[in-house]
Amino acid sequence: MQKVYLMTPGPTPVPDDVRLAEAKPIIHHRTKEFIEIFERATEDLKRIFKTQNIVLTFLSSGTGAMEGAVVNILSPGDKALCIMGGKFGERWGEICQAYGIEVIPLNVEWGDYARVEDVEEILDQHRDIKAVFTTLCETSTGTLFPIKEYGEIIRRRENTLLIVDAISGLGACDIRTDEWSVDICVSGSQKGLMLPPGLAFASVSGKAWKFAETSKCPKYYFDFKKQGKALEKKSPTAYTPGVSLVVALDKALSILKEEGIDNTLERHAKLARATREAVRSLGLTLFSKNPANAVTAINVPPGIDGDALKNTLDKKYGIQVAGGQAQLKGKIIRIAHLGYMGEFDVITAISALELSLKDLGYEVSLGKGVAKAMEILK
Repeated sequence: MQKVYLMTPGPTPVPDDVRLAEAKPIIHHRTKEFIEIFERATEDLKRIFKTQNIVLTFLSSGTGAMEGAVVNILSPGDKALCIMGGKFGERWGEICQAYGIEVIPLNVEWGDYARVEDVEEILDQHRDIKAVFTTLCETSTGTLFPIKEYGEIIRRRENTLLIVDAISGLGACDIRTDEWSVDICVSGSQKGLMLPPGLAFASVSGKAWKFAETSKCPKYYFDFKKQGKALEKKSPTAYTPGVSLVVALDKALSILKEEGIDNTLERHAKLARATREAVRSLGLTLFSKNPANAVTAINVPPGIDGDALKNTLDKKYGIQVAGGQAQLKGKIIRIAHLGYMGEFDVITAISALELSLKDLGYEVSLGKGVAKAMEILK
């Protein structure tokens, strides 16, 4: 028998108390009991998003909330700036194109991030851009994007919105939705919120609601106005929600509330530092030029097959990590330290990485990476 450690950047491990909450008997979604649970969870979500704005909940993956962000504020023919520095930045562009939005791309080398001056230059060239779409943590490359800096230049443009994919970043990387002037911030349940996949969230600013009044993109389930009205009427959703997932969400958020959001962010920062320094001590290099605290992308060393490394970690040592996507397939591995993670998860992952590399013929001093991680975590 082999114990499995899930260290992918989604899905992530789920605490026992959260799984038990999800396993409770189903209750009807229009009862007072469920409405109280939903409203409490919504208020706790606001604390995680650091917003006073409405936070909408949908039964979907995070991509559903991304699609909702596009179709509720734009119309076919509108211009949108999509910052593309990885698989999920590209997804913004794909969604926009599917709805007839004219995409102005800002292509960034994977592993790097868009400089604010480059964003500003494009906005000055195309003054009719209605939205800027970007990511907080580009999961495919493990890269953090400077949302605060983007917000500083976009808040001055009353005809342009800032839309952020914080699906893997929320709860692991700092996001101050209101302070940084993020108009729509979307996330999902299966990352830093310590839940199974299935729920998507979107915080919506007053500025974004004004854009929603004139949007002509087709929409039905992901109609923000319809969901907002349901919240006002204490329905609390326009359609049947994922009842068990919402009950589990309430429990997960109570755990995070007890820890405190600032402590949660510091925990992720510490785990990330330990992982990165341990990796470097083994002679390996990081793929990202600005690493995020949710996931660490590691360049596979020369002479080592990336898929073989990933499979050895999984099949021999029970450590499930993510590989590279698209052109990075076989070239990087991604170790998450996201959500329900602690010090010994990192130590275990690094020890397995050392053993796997040695199994594949890479010269490594066993225990060196683990010692470096322990030094930082103590």
